Amino acid sequence: MSKLQEIAGHFAGGQRLGNISPLGNGLINDTFLVNIGNSQFVLQGINSRVFPQPEQVIANLQQLNRHIAQKDPASVRLRIPALLPANDGATFFRDDDDQIWRALELISPAESREQLNNQAEASQVGFALAHFHRLCGTLAPELLHDTLPGFHIAPAYYQNYLAILDRPLPMAMDAEFRQCQQFIERFQDRIAVLERAKQRGELPERVIHGDPKLNNFLFEPGSDRIVSLIDLDTVKPGLVHYDIGDCLRSCCHIRPSNQFDIARCKTILTSYLAEAGQFFEPADYNYLYAAILLIPFELGLRFFSDYLQGNRYFKVNQPRENLQRAIEQFALCESIAQQETELMHVIANIA
Repeated sequence: MSKLQEIAGHFAGGQRLGNISPLGNGLINDTFLVNIGNSQFVLQGINSRVFPQPEQVIANLQQLNRHIAQKDPASVRLRIPALLPANDGATFFRDDDDQIWRALELISPAESREQLNNQAEASQVGFALAHFHRLCGTLAPELLHDTLPGFHIAPAYYQNYLAILDRPLPMAMDAEFRQCQQFIERFQDRIAVLERAKQRGELPERVIHGDPKLNNFLFEPGSDRIVSLIDLDTVKPGLVHYDIGDCLRSCCHIRPSNQFDIARCKTILTSYLAEAGQFFEPADYNYLYAAILLIPFELGLRFFSDYLQGNRYFKVNQPRENLQRAIEQFALCESIAQQETELMHVIANIA
């Protein structure tokens, strides 16, 4: 029996294991689809290099499941994957290498999509993200662990980047290296805008998803309707602007030109704000453009920093992959900056 089968067996409840196959294309955790009898579940090894206390990730999901279970089922329009117990009743299994594994309900029938195909899908993304924020709006952020201290704190990423540059680097400072370095230098005055607003009390911390990229929204097959929002490892206290910016970064990125699709952005934002209602306060509108601009920059900075450190965080297939990812995000950020006036008009008209 392979090690993976042995681990899956700890969640099988004595049933016969079938095929186990990789699931998704995430850059952080190892995720598998496990067939068991006539059913399936998701098996996931939590990356402890990214999440230093994996038990807190699991505790947060338990807290979220309990919170949503207390709501009127008729008011809940998204399925949140349930945490499945191990054979001994525990919420996780720790293997001989000290890796923590968990089992999750498979949301089915459902499918992820790597690109939006029409405006109806885009509208559903905006609705689903706002609906998630509304569901969590009555969950006190302090009840959740901060599973990724410093996550989305752009000034901290920037200071880390500066510290990396102070050390000997294992790669050549070629033209693409200089391109990234120069873009970061030009952007540095904008890095702290959201954190300063939070410190001034203009933006409150709420419960956020943390990683609402497009393929974490699950669609009903053959339909434009979103039925679930998955990959909940980064659910934690934070600014909803992080989620909005990251969602738009993912959904409005036109490849391979790395342009930002304003029409799609308008559709998603309109749907988001219609569902958000009074949850979205007047001061929140003031920082929408800043969030849309900042999040692709932040991700580019993280990709570039990881490249400079030898690709420790994000999975890569070749050594310069994180460098290329950084270049793409900086180009997207540049496209957003070039369309600032139009974006500000879109936000003002929706508001």
